[in-house]
Amino acid sequence: MSSGHLRLHVPMRARTDDASHRVATPFELLFDLIFVVAVASLVSELSHATVAGHLTDAVVPFLFVFFAIWWAWMNFTWFSSGYDPGDVLYRVLGVVQMAGVLVLAAGVPAAFERFDFTAVTIGYLVMRIGLVGLWVRAAVEHPETRAVSLRYVAGIVFGQVLWVLRLVLFPDFYPLVVFLVLALVEVSVPVWANRAGRDPWHPGHIAERYGLFVIILLGEGVLAATNGVRASLEASGVTAGLVVVGIAGLVILVGLWWVYFLHPAGEGLAMHRGRSFLWGYGHYALFACVAAVGAGLEVAVEVAGHHTDVPPMLAGTVVAAPVAAVLVLTWALHRPLVERSEVPGAAVLVGAVLIVAAGLATPVIGLPAAIAAIALLTAGIIGATLVPARAERG
Repeated sequence: MSSGHLRLHVPMRARTDDASHRVATPFELLFDLIFVVAVASLVSELSHATVAGHLTDAVVPFLFVFFAIWWAWMNFTWFSSGYDPGDVLYRVLGVVQMAGVLVLAAGVPAAFERFDFTAVTIGYLVMRIGLVGLWVRAAVEHPETRAVSLRYVAGIVFGQVLWVLRLVLFPDFYPLVVFLVLALVEVSVPVWANRAGRDPWHPGHIAERYGLFVIILLGEGVLAATNGVRASLEASGVTAGLVVVGIAGLVILVGLWWVYFLHPAGEGLAMHRGRSFLWGYGHYALFACVAAVGAGLEVAVEVAGHHTDVPPMLAGTVVAAPVAAVLVLTWALHRPLVERSEVPGAAVLVGAVLIVAAGLATPVIGLPAAIAAIALLTAGIIGATLVPARAERG
């Protein structure tokens, strides 16, 4: 919608794929901000479970809840990339989804502590109600893509009915297979809907929105590490190990940001629209690993400050493993979109292996040295991208 005063209703029309200056709107930025609450709660619970020695019990709730957060965010992101009248009704339905996010965030502790997904499911239901309203409106007001919109409505409603039935029929039973089946139903909806046509979306806008969510997740990493520093300072004051881990943690987060934004995703999506599903869906694992980096850094900072008795290898691995995964996934998801990757694949793979090795070597070299090594290896991957650039200029 063009700048000017807000209108009650603007006819919903699909945006063109090649519209210039298509950037995230202030309302989309507000939408992302609400998700900060849910992600922060999730990262906090994962780090606390790790410190308490319950990491294996926390992995499944983490992946379940993060799926709900990611999928709701992604659905609205792709919808708003194609349809964004920016009027009152559009914003109201968006606010409904924000309210659902807050309900979901409130249910995160219960999901981790008691495997109780009641509040998470209710929050997800509220979010889906808002999204269904948007797709119904698109079907009514934009006949050209009506068949696609109606398939989205039917698919989302069907999937949500299954989630609610699961909650009603098996409130205390949440096996992994049930989640996988219902998640498969959810991710199949866009594929099925696009067989009736093609929902509109803007490559540059989508790349920017995904990048902004990466920044949000990295920001949660900064917050988590800061929380760990505060707890450590209260427990034992400033130590050399705490300083090293704190600085190295910042280098790691900046390095992951640097590597992610080296890839021209917008141009790649414009040239290879058929690969958008692989790229978009693959970010579930990438986003989850970025969030896990924040939780791992909080654990590492607390261990370095002698605030907890987490085993050294575990403290190093919960940082090393997600960092390595983020680097590999970033390269793997963007490589099919470009003719030549800015990041050499060999450097990424070798760096990832060495990062994991550094985490496993924590009992021998100590946690501060392990985290510092992970930071240096991440920076080394960035350095590998500068060598070809200098060669080309030469």
